[in-house]
Amino acid sequence: MSIISKHKILTQAKESFSKEDYKSALEKFAEVLQNDPNSKEAYNGVILSEMALSGEGGAEALFDYYEILKEEDQEEADEIISEILQNMDGSLEKLTEVFAEPLRERLEFEDGILYSDFKKLLDEGGDFKEIFENIMFSTRVIITQKEDFIDFLDRLIEHGFTDMALNYLENALSAYPTDKNLRKLLKKLAKGIKIEN
Repeated sequence: MSIISKHKILTQAKESFSKEDYKSALEKFAEVLQNDPNSKEAYNGVILSEMALSGEGGAEALFDYYEILKEEDQEEADEIISEILQNMDGSLEKLTEVFAEPLRERLEFEDGILYSDFKKLLDEGGDFKEIFENIMFSTRVIITQKEDFIDFLDRLIEHGFTDMALNYLENALSAYPTDKNLRKLLKKLAKGIKIEN
């Protein structure tokens, strides 16, 4: 996704949110997040849209506050809103709802294998390392659920893909610094690296 198209989609998402078309806003923020998982603006937009869709009070006020903060300092605004959202109950679970059926269906047509299909191959008695290496060179694994992401990281660590697991973990922890499952995996990874050295 180019910077121009990312900016355009974010602008459309914000316009949709302002018009109280939260479903459209959610889909547009999610599209940006799919292509740029490190976009704090898209992440925050997804959470705020999901809050507004589920009727949680305060989403609109938070969105307006966010827009005002961004006029002064984009990075600081992202950090402030991220912190507010992370301190609210259930914000991590809300992110998994970004991957609703319409988005999931779109992903199935992209060049990749869904993690659920990847797990089926493993359940049929396949070797993780062999299957993963074959897939890695020809396609990509598409993960649409937080639980699957945690499972995938755990398997990467168990099968010696430490560099890759660390890279994923660093990105995930920058978005979710207080997530207990991710911290547990980081400790597991650190122990594994110490044993090898």
